[in-house]
Amino acid sequence: MGRITARRRVTRIRRDADPTHRADTLAVEEPLEIRVGGRSLTVTMRTPGDDFELVAGYLVSEGVVTTGADFSTARYCAGTDAQGANTYNVVDATLATHVPPPGPDLVRVNTVTSACGICGKDSIAAVTTASVHDPAADTMTVAAGTVLDLPDRLRAEQNVFDKTGGLHAAALFGSDGQLLAVREDVGRHNAVDKVIGWAVLADRLPLSNTILQVSGRASFELVQKAAMAGIPMLCAVSAPSSLAADAADDLGITLVGFSRGESMVIYSRPDRISHQTGAAVTETVAVPH
Repeated sequence: MGRITARRRVTRIRRDADPTHRADTLAVEEPLEIRVGGRSLTVTMRTPGDDFELVAGYLVSEGVVTTGADFSTARYCAGTDAQGANTYNVVDATLATHVPPPGPDLVRVNTVTSACGICGKDSIAAVTTASVHDPAADTMTVAAGTVLDLPDRLRAEQNVFDKTGGLHAAALFGSDGQLLAVREDVGRHNAVDKVIGWAVLADRLPLSNTILQVSGRASFELVQKAAMAGIPMLCAVSAPSSLAADAADDLGITLVGFSRGESMVIYSRPDRISHQTGAAVTETVAVPH
């Protein structure tokens, strides 16, 4: 698995049993400095792998690029460890000539941790970046059974999680349930950025008629990222936050939470999910304003 995982000797204790010693597999977490045109933009903590996709997706989330044509190239820069080997922890992206460079307001002073995708922002107003795409206008409809199948299909693709138990995952599906891309990372926002970055490099933005399925909860930042990429539906196996539900309502994104087994809870735009009696149990939760 390369630098995605690492081995460490651990001690395991069970009740009423002697301690045992064995090697354990851990998910790797390392910093990645993102540069644009040689200028440092931010440092984020991530699981190495798919770094160019992560950078491209991050730039979409920040409103720097909006289509694949806006993103030119990316390369690893020199960065060495104590032994002088390249760490591959610095990526410099080059934008297309028609794209202005990121403004100083986008430069993060603090390192973005694997638990937070918007740390360092000065205000909520700065977070609600205006998207050039309009997910509210997407007329996609999806069968309820298709939506309910997505968590298990995502779980089946979490190869590194099987070894470590320590990674989030995000997957992009078509409205017909076709799997388009899946990525894993210690940060849920990084996993989403990698999926969106895949679309950037494949020149597939906006991501109309798609569903973003995530392995954990649905936070505001994930709704925002979906909007910036033009994704009309975000589904999570756990709960959304109140701000995520409010944002999804305002942006016209279908937000699904607690999608597990035979039921789900729809927090906004339930019209995109078709339901036949006996096929699934759905509940629509009104969001007060």
